[in-house]
Amino acid sequence: MLKLGVNIDHVATLREARYRGMNHGEPDPVEAALIAEEAGATGITAHLREDRRHIVDRDIRRLRDSIRTPLNLEMAIVPEIIEIALAVKPYIVCLVPEKRTEVTTEGGLDVVGSEVLIRETCTRMRDAGIRVSLFIDPDPRQVEASARTGAEFIELHTGAYAEAFDQKRERNVEIERLVAASKLAHGLGLNVNAGHGLNVRNLPLIHVVPHLIELNIGHSIISRAVFVGLPTAIREILAAMAGYKG
Repeated sequence: MLKLGVNIDHVATLREARYRGMNHGEPDPVEAALIAEEAGATGITAHLREDRRHIVDRDIRRLRDSIRTPLNLEMAIVPEIIEIALAVKPYIVCLVPEKRTEVTTEGGLDVVGSEVLIRETCTRMRDAGIRVSLFIDPDPRQVEASARTGAEFIELHTGAYAEAFDQKRERNVEIERLVAASKLAHGLGLNVNAGHGLNVRNLPLIHVVPHLIELNIGHSIISRAVFVGLPTAIREILAAMAGYKG
């Protein structure tokens, strides 16, 4: 069965719009995580950014202590965040690129260009009992480099596919890239997740991508939850994921 990791970053975004810099506020991303678990999520994802624009340090500690499903901590490879990860010990970290000017993560990690640093980070995490995933574009060079770092997982960036969804030709090119990258990664011994820009409308076509273990979805779920509630929004995504053959 294809697993669903629910990203609760944008619950914190809404909180920070009014309560930034305070030690309280609503909505509470930890409460959202618990509701997501009850609705069928098999994991919770949160991105602790350097600028703390949404998720903040206390959220990560509370999530680690409160949720029953695995915590996936998205993070850039910077010393401060690495030390937090090593202290909190989430189930898995997903290493991502990070730019202060971006609204959300715009592309995959350049594993080819940072292979030594990523390998060192993977070793530190593995020694602490933390699994590592690398958020990468569906590029064979990045997949091959990922396999050399010691990471157990990759997460394929589906953003280009999501953006091209309404242009059939471009969409098909992106699907072919995802299929090829997943096959290559599986052959190299990597576990494969995927995420970014996925929603109820574009998710069914992702079923053609083989070897997927988990999808990480956040923005579309939180956006839909504004109108129908978080449990319903999650169940709609789970329905779109149902029947995946792997």
